[in-house]
Amino acid sequence: MAEKKKDTEKQQRKPAARKSSGGSGGSRTRKTAAEPKKETATRGKGAAEADARARDSATRKTETADSKSSKTATAKKPAAKKSPAKPKAEAKPKAEKKSEARAKKEAPERPVVNARARFVRVAPRKARLIADQVRGLPLDDALPLLRFSTRSAAQDIRKLIESAAANAEANHDLVADDLMIKDIHVDEGPTLRRYRPRALGRATRINKRTSHIAVALTPED
Repeated sequence: MAEKKKDTEKQQRKPAARKSSGGSGGSRTRKTAAEPKKETATRGKGAAEADARARDSATRKTETADSKSSKTATAKKPAAKKSPAKPKAEAKPKAEKKSEARAKKEAPERPVVNARARFVRVAPRKARLIADQVRGLPLDDALPLLRFSTRSAAQDIRKLIESAAANAEANHDLVADDLMIKDIHVDEGPTLRRYRPRALGRATRINKRTSHIAVALTPED
């Protein structure tokens, strides 16, 4: 019986020792786990400082490279070429200018003889067709052309040109055979409105147009 009691006491003591040994082991493991955390923290600070230094050095290098490139670019730019001076226009001597002015003054201006016919009973469109044919022609060519034209406006324009030639002979002592038609133009005059009866009691308007014709004659060169 005494031996059994001893065995039981031994068995009870062994687990207590194991517990105590386990407790001491746990404290050791906690300490070892805390130590690497401190080491990583110190290492992290050092790495951050190293990264900052590396960045500073990189920015300095880029700045120096940019400054060098800008200097080389400014050195390579060619100097602006000076545009060649334009030759000045040769000034005419005063004697030539005076001679030209005298020639202009001495050259007699050709006289211009005007004649006008107002309220001619011809449509302006029809009269302009004849005026365009005659403009710029001498009287020797214009009068036969108008005399044998089949348009009614040609006779009115022919009479006007003959009147202008008579004015030139009487008032300006010019020869009619040496004259030419410098300008002739036709303007629109007032329109006469007439009405004509039509079917179903209607009335249609008829426009009877008039023209103002002007002629300018000058002697030929």
